[in-house]
Amino acid sequence: MMPVSMVGRAGELAEFAAAWAMVTGGRPRTGCVVVTGAAGVGKSLLISAALDGLSPRPVTILSGTARVHTPAPYDWLAAALSGRDTGDLPLPPDALAWLAQHPNAPRERYAPDALLRLAVRTVRALVGAGPAVLVVEDLHALDPASLNLVGELATAPDLPALLLVGSRPAEEAVSPRLVAATLARLSGAPGAIRQHLGPLGRPDVAAVLGQVYPGPPVPPTVVDAVWRRTGGNPYRLVELLVAERGRRPEELVAPAPTAELTGREIEVLSCLAAGMSNKQVARSLGISVRTVTVHVSNLLRKTGSASRTEAALWAVRQQLTDPARQG
Repeated sequence: MMPVSMVGRAGELAEFAAAWAMVTGGRPRTGCVVVTGAAGVGKSLLISAALDGLSPRPVTILSGTARVHTPAPYDWLAAALSGRDTGDLPLPPDALAWLAQHPNAPRERYAPDALLRLAVRTVRALVGAGPAVLVVEDLHALDPASLNLVGELATAPDLPALLLVGSRPAEEAVSPRLVAATLARLSGAPGAIRQHLGPLGRPDVAAVLGQVYPGPPVPPTVVDAVWRRTGGNPYRLVELLVAERGRRPEELVAPAPTAELTGREIEVLSCLAAGMSNKQVARSLGISVRTVTVHVSNLLRKTGSASRTEAALWAVRQQLTDPARQG
């Protein structure tokens, strides 16, 4: 049985396999698959499923993500280096310490261009003869140095590696212009594949409900109501199914308790349902993080929710989410 998160994504998975075949067949080359989409559409799950299905298996997998609250140069590479033995890498130890963000790294810094070249050399040394996979999560939140490095790797000659990049749309990024430029650079690399994940359609939601509720088909009216209430967002759909586990399909669309919310609380709730952190909500609405914290506390109390996820699910049921925040 196909996992719920992969329903409707067969075409995308096939493209991953094709990109990997180009990397592993014949002369070594770099491949790149860029997956964009709003929060909750399953970018990370798709990349994970594609990685699990690669054949032949990668010799090396380098994975890193953004450090949202305290970003620093080369966060992606520092995460990829974490826990690895770098003693045999043919690079200056002080440069490696700096790239790995070691607490005892020398204070003297290299020139930006020199450090970028050293970062590329570091990745090449880790990849070796390959084939390798370089996983870049949350490109939209990466620091500028990491964005530049990822762009360089996508066009690096004779690098036997496949870049798997996940990102929200550039307009939702910490640095929209830099991320837009990086996405354009990645998409323009030779043989690159660009995927944009949208919400699931009614047939896909029906297929998911059919997996969860085997037996008589789920009534079309229930399918339609679930599709409208979740917006076809896989994350919201899974949260709804988990919360209502053990109940009949018709109870998925039962009315939820009402609550008196202010206009600002509804805006904050919509942001939570989009998967935003407090810092991202503050940036989106132009308010302080402290104010967001107060609003979230009030929302949990008013909606009777025990967590942000429950509050977001409550918003889905009440149809209080803003589609514009979902991309």
